[in-house]
Amino acid sequence: PYFIAPIFSLILALLLWQLYPSLYSISYFKWGILFFLCVSGLNVYGTLLAGWSSNSKYALLGSLRAIAQTISYEVSMALVLLFPLFLVGSFSFFEVGESQESIWLSFLMLPVSFIWFVTCVAETNRAPFDFAEGESELVSGFNIEYGSAGFALIFLAEYANILVMSLFSSILFFGGSYMFFFESDIMFMLKILFFAFLFIWVRGSYPRFR
Repeated sequence: PYFIAPIFSLILALLLWQLYPSLYSISYFKWGILFFLCVSGLNVYGTLLAGWSSNSKYALLGSLRAIAQTISYEVSMALVLLFPLFLVGSFSFFEVGESQESIWLSFLMLPVSFIWFVTCVAETNRAPFDFAEGESELVSGFNIEYGSAGFALIFLAEYANILVMSLFSSILFFGGSYMFFFESDIMFMLKILFFAFLFIWVRGSYPRFR
């Protein structure tokens, strides 16, 4: 289990990229958002397995804190997703993005989009929600006993999740590839990079937001 946990976490992060909303994609199906919630909920098993199999009280306590945080913010994530689902009437990421051809959902529900972004920051364990890595009492949290390739795989999974959440944020609330009746894959990539920059900026500037 000690060696399987980092690989399992990375596989789950890469699996979500199968939901890239293309009409020509082999993974295009109508229940993409439900699949996203199911796979993202499985992340707790990789974290628990890493902390428990490390045979360290610091790793175990860090994994329990990370799981408690992940489960609590999964609830808010599911509730926030109800808003675009009810408005669009579809569980498909492709159809949600396509419905924003004329206006982004972020203009219609600005507070909800802000709550979604905060939830995404918490889900990816970024500051100020990095309780699982309490340096003063847990040193480095659930990954304290990992080094070399295992440590690298854990952080590859974490940053892959950041890119995935940036992808879904741009689809759900910022039109995906649409920019006011204009469709461009380059614009889609720029939106993803912008959200990824926000994740890193929050991490780098907290608590000095001035």
